Amino acid sequence: MFSRMSISRSTGTCSAKIKRLQEVLHTADAVVLGAGAGLSAAAGYSYSGERFEKYFSDFAAKYGFHDMYTGGFYPYPTPEEHWAYWSRYIFINRYLDAPKPIYNELLALVKDKDYFVITTNVDHCFQKAGIDKNRLFYTQGDYGLFQCSVPCRQETFDNEPAIRQMLKRQKDMRIPTELLPFCPHCGKPLTTNLRADDKFAEDEGWHKAAERYENFLNTRRGKKLLFLELGVGYNTPVIIKYPFWRMTALNAQAVYACINRGEAFCPQEIEEQSIILDADIGEVLSALAER
Repeated sequence: MFSRMSISRSTGTCSAKIKRLQEVLHTADAVVLGAGAGLSAAAGYSYSGERFEKYFSDFAAKYGFHDMYTGGFYPYPTPEEHWAYWSRYIFINRYLDAPKPIYNELLALVKDKDYFVITTNVDHCFQKAGIDKNRLFYTQGDYGLFQCSVPCRQETFDNEPAIRQMLKRQKDMRIPTELLPFCPHCGKPLTTNLRADDKFAEDEGWHKAAERYENFLNTRRGKKLLFLELGVGYNTPVIIKYPFWRMTALNAQAVYACINRGEAFCPQEIEEQSIILDADIGEVLSALAER
């Protein structure tokens, strides 16, 4: 539908765009929020620098990596070391609150609207902020869930008690062998419920969320919709970005808004229906709240 060469970054002052976005947010019949990694980054979930050093300086010294992503892919020689790293990683990025209240500010803007959230983030920040889980589709998994590594079935398991035990009892960057997680059905090792390959388990909750999202879109077709995209990059554009562009193009009453520092743009075909803010997400949300 769209030409790669026709992408536009749009023009206009930031304040004028924020004013227009506020007006659209106020008058929209429904809001569809699409959130990517940039939103959690704005909330303070950095994976390198000071935050990495605070929690993983011992791993950095021993294994030689300098950011959490690299640590997640490191070929640890034993599963005890693997889960020492991952239990710490999951705890700080799933069970600790985000350093900044970005998600709470976002909820305050839409809580009185008819809204739905689709996100590729797996850190549970929407739920912790109070977003109704029935209005949320977490497409890529959840740090708070285990699944069978095979998987022998499409099922997930809450991991908080296990993760907290691993964190509490790890020593010298290893967990006790008796804490290693195994599938209760087939006995194979458990892993995190993250979409990385074709072994991702789409459990019953995942499918129900997908159905609710599709139903939300279908029952509001042709209405005044705001597709608000926050921090979505080009790692998985087919999940949020491209569908938002397509649905905007097919609905003359729809508006597409993109807030993303360094990656804010839209196709020229929907430029007149778009609000493009190459700006800090937190600053824009604060400005919207003030208005």
